[in-house]
Amino acid sequence: MKIEQKKWSVGSEWETLRNDGFSSIDANLVIVFGDRALISKDSFFEEVKKWYPTAQIIINSTSGEIIDIQVNEETVSLTAIQFEKTTICSATINIRNLENSVEAGKALANSFEKEGLASLLVISDGQLVNGSELVAGIESCIGKDVIITGGLAGDGARFQQTAVGLNEVPSEGNIIAIGFYGKSLKIGHGSVGGWDSFGPERLVTKSDGNILHELDGQPALDIYKKYLGEYSADLPGSGLLFPLSIKMNDNEEPVVRTILAINEDEKSLTFAGNIPQGTIARMMKTNFERIIEGASHAAENTIKTLSKPELAILISCVGRKLVLNQRIEEEVEAVRETLGKTTAITGFYSYGEISPITGMDRCELHNQTMTITTMTEE
Repeated sequence: MKIEQKKWSVGSEWETLRNDGFSSIDANLVIVFGDRALISKDSFFEEVKKWYPTAQIIINSTSGEIIDIQVNEETVSLTAIQFEKTTICSATINIRNLENSVEAGKALANSFEKEGLASLLVISDGQLVNGSELVAGIESCIGKDVIITGGLAGDGARFQQTAVGLNEVPSEGNIIAIGFYGKSLKIGHGSVGGWDSFGPERLVTKSDGNILHELDGQPALDIYKKYLGEYSADLPGSGLLFPLSIKMNDNEEPVVRTILAINEDEKSLTFAGNIPQGTIARMMKTNFERIIEGASHAAENTIKTLSKPELAILISCVGRKLVLNQRIEEEVEAVRETLGKTTAITGFYSYGEISPITGMDRCELHNQTMTITTMTEE
């Protein structure tokens, strides 16, 4: 595996941060994370395509770009990869052409030949797609032996429109998957939060997909407002600071859900992923040190099976970025310290993260986590 990394920023424009000494014409995968206004320009895609004419090019909008140990805004992070022993295939669909997100997941998964498929990297529209249902649809067709990781595109803290593109100018509604084939590519993965729970555990007594209506028989929005106090006036934005953890039973690791919207008339909350009725829910709050430690633990989980990764793709939640604020680079530095100096790091801040649940085969949509996919060829 050989890697080249570039960053575009206002004033400096393109600068090369890493080059392992391969010709750009040999790159077979290019991963581009950037500000929506920048990556949506026709001229931008044309420039990247000119550099890497034979590569599969993924481009998506973000809520912040990661390259090496930098966390940037209104930039573009580009990572070009030459796989020497691995075959890659790609597929893209648009949610508007499918009945729902489950069917979108099934259609995407069925685009790939299953024999020899080791891993799927999934990058999805972050506004129009239900990430939980997308993952469920993919898993129902792809099987549990295939590692599924990825995330939902972002749009800063605006939550207006996201853009994703495969070999074209990014646009709304797209879902992309890259399939990796062969035994030479080794994949590691980890996903950890680091938030503190507070308040009592509550039963989800009424929900509909990703819309939470009642907790313990009481209106969900009323309960949230009670616990948020002065922060309740800033909902739904302040909800990024107070996510919800849910779990089906005591033996299962909880997953975290982020508030996207509220409905004052119905007293309901809309989350980035499903909140199944009958699950146990508990509110969470900020803990700076534990959030940074969570990034380190996610990196540690990836190297349990992959000690010397060549590439690390970091997908972290926009909520973590808003909470850590000026300290945001600390979570990326923690990953660097764990993985070592030679690993190429790229990534973005997202509206949702896709990764297997720690200690389980089942994949899930996560919120408020640092999710890491590591790769190396042997």
